[in-house]
Amino acid sequence: MSIRISPDEKQPSASIEIPLTKPLPDYDLEQLEQPTPRDVDAVLVSQGFRDLVDDARGVLLDLLAHPPRTEHAPENAVLDFTHQSPTHLELTQLTGAICPGDDSVYRPGLWIVLRDPHAPSHAALPHVTQERVASIAKEFVKRLQLA
Repeated sequence: MSIRISPDEKQPSASIEIPLTKPLPDYDLEQLEQPTPRDVDAVLVSQGFRDLVDDARGVLLDLLAHPPRTEHAPENAVLDFTHQSPTHLELTQLTGAICPGDDSVYRPGLWIVLRDPHAPSHAALPHVTQERVASIAKEFVKRLQLA
Protein backbone atom coordinates (compact mmCIF):
# COMPACT_ATOMS: atom_id res chain seq x y z
CA MET A 1 0.00 0.00 0.00
CA SER A 2 1.46 3.31 -1.01
CA ILE A 3 0.06 6.20 0.96
CA ARG A 4 1.05 9.53 -0.54
CA ILE A 5 1.13 12.47 1.86
CA SER A 6 1.70 15.92 0.38
CA PRO A 7 2.06 18.87 2.74
CA ASP A 8 0.83 22.06 1.11
CA GLU A 9 3.36 24.82 0.57
CA LYS A 10 2.57 27.98 2.51
CA GLN A 11 -0.64 26.46 3.89
CA PRO A 12 -1.20 24.65 7.22
CA SER A 13 -2.66 21.57 5.52
CA ALA A 14 -1.71 18.30 3.92
CA SER A 15 -3.40 15.93 1.49
CA ILE A 16 -3.38 12.15 1.80
CA GLU A 17 -4.00 9.88 -1.17
CA ILE A 18 -4.71 6.22 -0.43
CA PRO A 19 -5.19 3.97 -3.47
CA LEU A 20 -7.18 0.80 -2.81
CA THR A 21 -4.90 -2.10 -3.68
CA LYS A 22 -6.76 -5.11 -2.31
CA PRO A 23 -10.36 -6.21 -2.79
CA LEU A 24 -12.76 -5.19 -0.04
CA PRO A 25 -15.55 -7.79 -0.13
CA ASP A 26 -17.40 -6.16 2.81
CA TYR A 27 -17.99 -3.16 0.53
CA ASP A 28 -18.58 -5.14 -2.68
CA LEU A 29 -15.34 -3.70 -4.06
CA GLU A 30 -13.82 -6.70 -5.77
CA GLN A 31 -12.44 -5.53 -9.12
CA LEU A 32 -10.29 -2.51 -8.31
CA GLU A 33 -7.91 -2.37 -11.28
CA GLN A 34 -9.56 -0.54 -14.16
CA PRO A 35 -8.24 0.23 -17.66
CA THR A 36 -9.43 3.87 -17.78
CA PRO A 37 -10.26 6.64 -15.32
CA ARG A 38 -13.85 6.55 -16.63
CA ASP A 39 -14.14 2.94 -15.45
CA VAL A 40 -13.02 3.99 -11.97
CA ASP A 41 -15.85 6.54 -11.91
CA ALA A 42 -18.34 3.65 -11.85
CA VAL A 43 -16.63 2.28 -8.73
CA LEU A 44 -16.58 5.68 -6.99
CA VAL A 45 -20.36 6.10 -7.31
CA SER A 46 -21.19 2.56 -6.21
CA GLN A 47 -23.05 1.98 -2.95
CA GLY A 48 -20.14 -0.06 -1.62
CA PHE A 49 -17.69 2.80 -2.13
CA ARG A 50 -20.11 5.28 -0.52
CA ASP A 51 -20.37 2.92 2.47
CA LEU A 52 -16.55 2.82 2.63
CA VAL A 53 -16.40 6.64 2.65
CA ASP A 54 -19.01 6.76 5.44
CA ASP A 55 -17.02 4.28 7.55
CA ALA A 56 -13.79 6.10 6.70
CA ARG A 57 -15.25 9.39 7.95
CA GLY A 58 -16.12 7.85 11.32
CA VAL A 59 -12.68 6.27 11.73
CA LEU A 60 -10.92 9.46 10.65
CA LEU A 61 -12.91 11.70 13.00
CA ASP A 62 -12.08 9.35 15.88
CA LEU A 63 -8.38 9.47 14.96
CA LEU A 64 -8.45 13.26 14.76
CA ALA A 65 -10.04 13.46 18.22
CA HIS A 66 -7.65 10.84 19.66
CA PRO A 67 -4.49 10.87 17.51
CA PRO A 68 -2.07 7.94 17.73
CA ARG A 69 1.38 8.56 19.14
CA THR A 70 4.02 9.56 16.64
CA GLU A 71 7.26 7.63 16.15
CA HIS A 72 9.43 10.16 17.97
CA ALA A 73 7.08 10.81 20.87
CA PRO A 74 8.55 10.03 24.28
CA GLU A 75 7.02 7.10 26.17
CA ASN A 76 5.21 9.39 28.58
CA ALA A 77 3.71 11.50 25.77
CA VAL A 78 0.28 9.99 26.39
CA LEU A 79 0.29 11.61 29.85
CA ASP A 80 -0.52 15.31 29.57
CA PHE A 81 0.61 16.94 32.79
CA THR A 82 0.71 20.40 31.21
CA HIS A 83 -2.78 20.39 29.70
CA GLN A 84 -1.18 21.60 26.50
CA SER A 85 -1.83 18.68 24.21
CA PRO A 86 -1.07 19.18 20.52
CA THR A 87 -3.75 21.03 18.63
CA HIS A 88 -6.21 18.83 16.84
CA LEU A 89 -6.31 18.75 13.08
CA GLU A 90 -9.56 19.24 11.24
CA LEU A 91 -10.94 17.29 8.31
CA THR A 92 -11.28 19.58 5.31
CA GLN A 93 -12.04 16.99 2.64
CA LEU A 94 -12.75 13.26 2.33
CA THR A 95 -13.70 12.07 -1.15
CA GLY A 96 -13.06 9.36 -3.68
CA ALA A 97 -10.06 9.61 -5.95
CA ILE A 98 -8.87 8.12 -9.22
CA CYS A 99 -5.35 6.86 -8.55
CA PRO A 100 -3.02 5.99 -11.43
CA GLY A 101 -1.23 2.69 -10.98
CA ASP A 102 1.36 0.74 -12.90
CA ASP A 103 1.09 -0.03 -16.63
CA SER A 104 -1.99 2.06 -17.50
CA VAL A 105 -4.06 0.72 -14.61
CA TYR A 106 -6.25 2.97 -12.50
CA ARG A 107 -7.66 2.31 -9.05
CA PRO A 108 -10.24 3.92 -6.82
CA GLY A 109 -8.86 5.52 -3.71
CA LEU A 110 -9.53 7.94 -0.89
CA TRP A 111 -8.49 11.59 -0.92
CA ILE A 112 -8.20 13.27 2.48
CA VAL A 113 -7.19 16.83 3.34
CA LEU A 114 -6.31 17.70 6.94
CA ARG A 115 -5.70 21.23 8.21
CA ASP A 116 -4.30 22.73 11.39
CA PRO A 117 -6.83 25.46 12.29
CA HIS A 118 -4.48 27.03 14.86
CA ALA A 119 -1.46 27.45 12.57
CA PRO A 120 -0.69 30.70 10.75
CA SER A 121 -2.65 30.76 7.48
CA HIS A 122 0.36 31.30 5.19
CA ALA A 123 2.78 28.88 6.85
CA ALA A 124 3.45 25.24 6.07
CA LEU A 125 2.73 22.56 8.63
CA PRO A 126 5.57 22.09 11.14
CA HIS A 127 7.52 18.84 10.88
CA VAL A 128 6.01 17.47 14.09
CA THR A 129 2.49 18.03 12.70
CA GLN A 130 3.49 16.33 9.44
CA GLU A 131 4.59 13.33 11.52
CA ARG A 132 1.21 13.36 13.26
CA VAL A 133 -0.56 13.39 9.86
CA ALA A 134 1.56 10.39 8.78
CA SER A 135 0.75 8.45 11.96
CA ILE A 136 -2.97 9.20 11.54
CA ALA A 137 -2.84 7.99 7.92
CA LYS A 138 -1.04 4.80 8.91
CA GLU A 139 -3.50 4.01 11.70
CA PHE A 140 -6.43 4.90 9.41
CA VAL A 141 -5.31 2.31 6.82
CA LYS A 142 -4.80 -0.25 9.58
CA ARG A 143 -8.24 0.26 11.17
CA LEU A 144 -10.08 0.08 7.84
CA GLN A 145 -7.95 -2.95 6.81
CA LEU A 146 -7.04 -1.31 3.51
CA ALA A 147 -3.61 -2.94 3.41
